[in-house]
This record gives sequence, structure tokens and C-alpha cells, in this order.
Amino acid sequence: MRNEETMYKLFMDIANADDRILAVYMNGSRTNPNAEKDIFQDYDIVFVVSEIKSFIENQNWLKKLGDILYMQYPDENPFYPNNKEQYGLLMQFDDGNRVDLTLEILEYAKENIKSDKLCKVLLDKAGVLPDIPEATDEDYHIKKPSEVQFSACCNEFWWCSNNIAKGLWRNEMPYVQDMTNFVVRKELERMLSWKVGLLTNFTVSVGKSAKYMYKWLDNEEYQKYLKTYFGGNVSEAWDAIEIMCDLFESVAKEIAEEFGYLYNDKEGKAARLFLEHVRNLPSDAKEVCIEKISCK
Repeated sequence: MRNEETMYKLFMDIANADDRILAVYMNGSRTNPNAEKDIFQDYDIVFVVSEIKSFIENQNWLKKLGDILYMQYPDENPFYPNNKEQYGLLMQFDDGNRVDLTLEILEYAKENIKSDKLCKVLLDKAGVLPDIPEATDEDYHIKKPSEVQFSACCNEFWWCSNNIAKGLWRNEMPYVQDMTNFVVRKELERMLSWKVGLLTNFTVSVGKSAKYMYKWLDNEEYQKYLKTYFGGNVSEAWDAIEIMCDLFESVAKEIAEEFGYLYNDKEGKAARLFLEHVRNLPSDAKEVCIEKISCK
């Protein structure tokens, strides 16, 4: 597997030998001083170019990067909008390295490089790029929530648990998985990240999908979080959702007390009563019987 020194030299050699390439910069985890280094870190490289068309029409220049196992052209995907000012080439090499290479025309690059504080200039042949500060992940640090944001997080979590309940009663596991992982779990991640923020004085990032939470949550709490994941078994899913509710409620109350915010306990109790009621509802039930649920 080629090391960093070899890869960086390769990028520089290609750029220096090609008059179409005006500058090179990098972003992503390799510019983040707080990111853990491992063998799966991508090389997020940007070639600032005079034009893009010739690079796409004749891709023989890619062979200089090494033996490509397979690749993706995200800007050719019909399901995503195409930005004519940039073009992505995502490559997995047979030596294990992955390079996410983006071609950007100069005017676009001059603005784009200022929008992400994790950018680092590697080469600027003619001084075409603006000066940028040293790379930092501060834009990704957890932000203290306002009371409105805190309340919205709680409301979204509890309200959308209603959808999980009806999906489980219907035995519609694909819908349950989507509603849990793409909606309700995101609010739990948000709440847990605020707790991490409290523990670190809001000076860290928990990473994409809150993958670094384990660094700051105590082991018992983190193991409880892992138990909120479930497979295709309905009973297992109900148990996991109950753990998810316990965890969210506990941390939400902790956050509310710390910031002096109001936690809507009635809302949470009502949502949990509804979940419990639906879990015990017979599969051939003809009505939900909402009037039997008390929020007292």
C-alpha cells in the first residue's frame, strides 16, 4: 500500500506536468488534526483546472495514479444534480488506497476553498488561490442548542416514534428501519452530541453519524446506545425502541437541567404510553382506542 509521502508526490508530479492544472488543494480527514489516522482514510484531492471537458473526454491521465480497481462518477448519476463547475472522480485502487479527486474550474475553486476550513493548499503554480488559514475542524464542532432547537429535537423524536409504532404493528420492517434510522435516531444522535458538547465545552466534533461519541460517553451509556440498533425481528425492534426512549428521555432531562430549558415531560410520557399501547394491541385490532391512553 503506497504511503502518504508517495501519494502526495504522485499528485504533485501529475499537477506539475500538466499545464491545465493550476493548483492543488486537499480537504477531508487528512487535513483534520483531530481525525484518527488509519488505513482507510481517503485522499480528498482537488485539482484546480483551466477547463474540465478535456479531462473527461480523454481519461488516460488517470492511469498515472495507479491501477484502479473500480470507480464512481457522481456527476454522471441521474439522481443527483450536476454542478458544471466541478467534476468528481472517486477511485478505489488495488493497493488499498482510495482517492476522491475533484476537478474544479478556477473561479469556483476560489470561492469553494473558503467555504470549508478543512482545506489545505498543496500546490499553487501561479498564486491563483486566496490565502486561507490553517486547517481546522471548528466548523464541525458541536454547537450549544437554543431552547427552541432543544424543544424541536424532543418534539421530532417523540412525534415520529408514533410512525415507528404503527410500522411495527403492521409488520412493515423496511419502513420501521427507515423511520428509526433516518429520522428518530438522528434526534437521539443530536441529543447525545449535546451531552458530548457539555462534557467538552463544545470544542469537539462527534463525526459523521456521531461515530466518535464513544470517546466521551461513558461505556454503559454508549453500550445502551448500541442496543438501540436492531434487525428484522419485531419483538427485538420493540425492545430496542424502548431502550432508545429511555436513553433519549434521560439525556434530554440532563440537558434541560444544565441549560435551564423546559423539558416537556407530558409529551414524552404521552408518546411512551402510545408506544406501549400499540405494542400490546392485537394484530387483528379494529381500533386504536386512543381514549384509553392517559397522559396524567
